[in-house]
Amino acid sequence: MTLPVQVDLKSRGRTDTLGIGEVARRAGLRTSAIRYYEEAGVLPPPERVHGRRRYAPEAVRLLELIRFAQLAGFTLDEIRTLIHGFRADTPLSERWEALAQAKLRELDERIARAERMKRAVRAGLACGCADVGNCALVPDENG
Repeated sequence: MTLPVQVDLKSRGRTDTLGIGEVARRAGLRTSAIRYYEEAGVLPPPERVHGRRRYAPEAVRLLELIRFAQLAGFTLDEIRTLIHGFRADTPLSERWEALAQAKLRELDERIARAERMKRAVRAGLACGCADVGNCALVPDENG
């Protein structure tokens, strides 16, 4: 099944709709997470029938996409853009590529920073100074 990114989660008289508990079970989430995604504007709100949320079955796949994007390090704002920030006819692959290029740059910067931190920690472990006044690792106020 191909899932369009902008999914209409309204049941509109469908007989195959799911309650929030069933969606949560199928997606491996808590119902509170689903409500949170709705409040955050990541998951479109479903139709309500007699006050209860009723989801089209495609909601499960959309939640799986959200979880995958989180695993890849995307923020909820970025995921909201992935789902809602493009023209409706923009394929998922194009949406992903547009956001993934920026995410890869961000991750490269984080990795470089972590490597600098690791070198500093190792240098500190190798330091045998008795006090901070004589430590070559700690720059003095003159630079």
